[in-house]
Amino acid sequence: MQGLIIENISNLYQVKTDNGIYETTARGKFKKDEITPVVGDNVEITITDEKEKKAVIEKIYDRKVYIKRPKLANITQIVFVVSSKDPKPDLLMLDKQLAFAEYVGVNAIIVLNKTDLDQREEFKEIKQIYSKIGYKVILTDAKQKKGIEELKKVLKNNINAFSGNSGVGKSTLINGIFNRDVTQEGEISKKNRRGKNTTTAIKLYEIDDNTYIADTPGFSTFDISEIESKDLYHYFKEFGQFEENCEFIGCTHIKEKNCGIKNAVNIGKIDKSRYERFCKIYYELKEKEERKW
Repeated sequence: MQGLIIENISNLYQVKTDNGIYETTARGKFKKDEITPVVGDNVEITITDEKEKKAVIEKIYDRKVYIKRPKLANITQIVFVVSSKDPKPDLLMLDKQLAFAEYVGVNAIIVLNKTDLDQREEFKEIKQIYSKIGYKVILTDAKQKKGIEELKKVLKNNINAFSGNSGVGKSTLINGIFNRDVTQEGEISKKNRRGKNTTTAIKLYEIDDNTYIADTPGFSTFDISEIESKDLYHYFKEFGQFEENCEFIGCTHIKEKNCGIKNAVNIGKIDKSRYERFCKIYYELKEKEERKW
């Protein structure tokens, strides 16, 4: 029987099948092959006790996407939640996260929340920058449930993960999507789980047929050091079309003269503030690489 792993706590996996949910363990052979089943994996199971709904995982199907921290497979979309105000928008974090989504090959959605608190409507400029690049940007006021229906539409037929700094309103948004207080029920991203590796539980919650939200403790702090500094520009998707105008092969797009990307910044084809954040992230990655040696 085939199914989807929707929850993992320690060595127990909840697998959703057409015949209901089974509590499963994994065959020892996976450990030998250094493979561990993770939430989001499509698996094949053998039932050991139909009455008690117990089974064993026999096979893990090939993963389209795999994220190391937190361990999660086959997500198709990441929703990056940014606060328009209180806390102020962290666009450096957003650009790191967008680069990561491009790197792992997952669709990215940007949610600008708390738009009601932004009296100067600075969120409009942020929306313009990222919409121009080609990202879907949704404006929300989670407390008033504004933008929730639009967000629900883009979640459809995806395994979605939500990411964002604390205080940006992820919980309120998720409660709005489920139309009940799931975060207070302790179902999604309990604060006291953060940093406690021993009981880190990841779970998929079904919103609709074939539509899930992944509860991912610690997802906001994921590390992008898997990306090499020299490759970072590939994951700033508006840079690609200008690379061919660089004079030097292997241009880092940082210090070189006659750089196609820098020229595009100077004539306003690439947003200057986003390019500056690219440079910051580049130097951060470079410093980590140098520390390794």
